[in-house]
Formats: sequence, C-alpha cells, structure tokens
Amino acid sequence: MTRRVLYFTAPRSVDVREEPVPEPGSDEVLVHTERSSISPGTELLAYRGEISAETATDEMLDGLDGTFSYPFQYGYAAIGRVAETGADVGDDWVDRRVFAFNPHESQFVADPDALIPTTLPSNQAVLIPNCEAAVNFVMDARPRIGARVVVFGQGPVGLLTTALLAEFPLAELVTVDYDSSRREMSRSLGADRALSPGGLDDIDIDADISFELSGNPDALDTALDITGYAGDVVVGSWYGNKNVSLSLGDDYHRSHVRIRSSQVSRVDPDHADRWDKDRRMELVCSTLAELDFQGLVTHSLPVERAGEAYELLDSRDDGVIQATLTYE
Repeated sequence: MTRRVLYFTAPRSVDVREEPVPEPGSDEVLVHTERSSISPGTELLAYRGEISAETATDEMLDGLDGTFSYPFQYGYAAIGRVAETGADVGDDWVDRRVFAFNPHESQFVADPDALIPTTLPSNQAVLIPNCEAAVNFVMDARPRIGARVVVFGQGPVGLLTTALLAEFPLAELVTVDYDSSRREMSRSLGADRALSPGGLDDIDIDADISFELSGNPDALDTALDITGYAGDVVVGSWYGNKNVSLSLGDDYHRSHVRIRSSQVSRVDPDHADRWDKDRRMELVCSTLAELDFQGLVTHSLPVERAGEAYELLDSRDDGVIQATLTYE
C-alpha cells in the first residue's frame, strides 16, 4: 500500500510522490488525511525559495523536523481520521477525527498527544493554525477601548485577525489590501473601512496599533508612517530572505513608536503567568466554532494537482484566498 507525499523540489516546483504507508509504532496512530491547507504566508516563502536552506522548518512541531533544503516536506494544517493504532494506544482513538500540524501527505503516523480531536467542518478545522496566529497577534497587541487600528494584508491570517479585532469596542478598524475581493470580505468580517494601499494617500490615519500581516516589506514602512505617537506596530509577517528597507529618520526618531514581532510558536512571556499554548488553542477552537469563516477557503484541489494550487496562490489569480488539498 502506498501514500502520496508532497515535496518541495526547487523554487516554484513541487512533486507528489508515491511512498509506502508507514506502520505506527506501539505508541503512535496512523491518520488518513481528508484535507490539508496551504499557508499563503510562510509556505509561499518556502515555495518561492525565499527561506535560507539552513533554516529549520519548525523546531516546535513534531511533523517538521528538517530544514528548507531541497527536497523537503512542509505544511502544517491537516485534518483526517485515525485509521489504526499502536499496541499501547487505546481503541477509542480509532476513527476519531483529528487535526494535526503535519505536512501534506495522504497518510501519516503521529503521537496522539500531538493531535487535536475536533468536530469542526473540514473547511473550518484547516484554519486552526491561521486562527491561532491571529489570536496570538491580537493578544500581543492588547487593543484598548476606543483604539484606532489598521491591519495590513487580508489573506487568511489578516482576515481572521480583522474578525477578532471587530469583536472589540474600537473607535475604527481599517484594513489594507491590493485585492478588491479581500477588501470586500474584510468589510463583511467587521472592518469599518477597507482600502487599497494607494487609498492611504488620500486620508489621514493616526493609528494606535498597526498590524503588518501582508508579507510585503514595503507595507512595514507604511505601517510605521501611519502609526501615531507612542503607537505600536505588530509584525506578524515573516519576510524570509527579502530585503527590508525602512525610513527611520526624524519622524520615527521622535515618534516613540514601538515595533513588536509576534509569532505563534511560543506564548509571549508577558502572557505566561495566565496563558499557555493549550489555553490559547481552546480559545482558537471555540472561536472557529462560533464564527463563520468557511468563505475563506476559496479553492480545493486534489493533491495530485498541488502544483496548480501553489501557482494560484503565488499569482493570487481567480480570487484565491485560501487553497486546500484533498485526498481520496
């Protein structure tokens, strides 16, 4: 019996290979994947070859233990069912529907402790990593009542961040994206205004908090420019090996604006007295259950057509926001 495994083989090149289905160890389970989600942020950096080959794929996730040196596996959003258990794993795991931070492959083995049982629809469940990132960004920003907030980038993570921020009693929530369909969706999720980057030239924004989630280094410079005195710029983007040029002249020097990185792999020490990753994940799953985000998944293709899915995301063609791969 064989499985299908996706490999990144060169910049803008992926290959789906047939490999033997692994046998679960005594303390492991075998999962049959139903659907996996392609991250249009970090994963596109990997697809484009914009991450150093020596960089670890993710030291915090069991399913990602290599580097970005070709060929490599990547991906971290899989939903499936447990098909088989090892001798030391309870039978109650059989046929359980689970989420895993696992690369794109039709079957995989995992430690049950690394799996998240879920009843969420698959198009909601594959958003768990993006929603966890969005929750982390908002936690790190600590928006106050009456705050003026701007979110740069309305991909899946940006849209989820917008939806979370819309639950706060803000004075104004503004989003910025090149794509008109993404701007329209951000309005439906609670943005007061949704602008193209050029639209910022015609208005005066004195933001208390700006989120840079576009992955575009130029947007970070703009975020600094529109953030007011002693405001905060939260950077959730990973730019990989792109060059970042910032205007840090007189205006910035006197601004007391704070630039803060926010990344989901760890909980910021500022929250560690009351929060850990398990509590954060509980909030993520309840948020996905309560709010309707299914419209974020715009395209689903069989894993055999993975190359088309990456090309769509890379070019942002056909109104794509979130693409997933299916396994039959």
